[in-house]
Amino acid sequence: MSYAEKSLVPGETLLYQTRHHWMVLVGHALMSFAFAALAVGLFVEALAAKNGKGMAAGASAMGMEAMTIFGVFLLVLAMVTFAYGIAKRNATEMAVTNRRVLIKTGMGSRRTLDLMLSRVESIGVEETVFGRMLGYGSVIVRGTGGTPEPFVMIAHPQEFRRAVQEQTGTQPPS
Repeated sequence: MSYAEKSLVPGETLLYQTRHHWMVLVGHALMSFAFAALAVGLFVEALAAKNGKGMAAGASAMGMEAMTIFGVFLLVLAMVTFAYGIAKRNATEMAVTNRRVLIKTGMGSRRTLDLMLSRVESIGVEETVFGRMLGYGSVIVRGTGGTPEPFVMIAHPQEFRRAVQEQTGTQPPS
């Protein structure tokens, strides 16, 4: 059950929900790939040394074992890096109910923003060309008298804004 579903009050209905776009995983995926490629290189080199070929043909059994252990360490590091990226992506939720806007970020420490719809002064969306093509952008929510709250790399930011505007009755004419 998501944070938004858990924090609904009686009579409140969840209307729209989104989270970070998959693009936030690109950096973690690239790092994981680099670690895995290094690990595979070490495994190949240790195997070649065992067969008396390759750059480490004269490597000792201890050297081959060290390469294998370090290769396993790099594979585990690759998996942990990617798992951290997925967990971080899933730790951000944005939702619109019939009464408020809910935003939660963070894994260990949590940051939440619960803003009553009557207090939403403006909601803006910033999208790059690449973001428009792939469906992500930044959402900036400003409450009455408050500072802007930016949330970056959100999936379908225009739909999120539209859901808020439909509830506040401030949707601009098409």
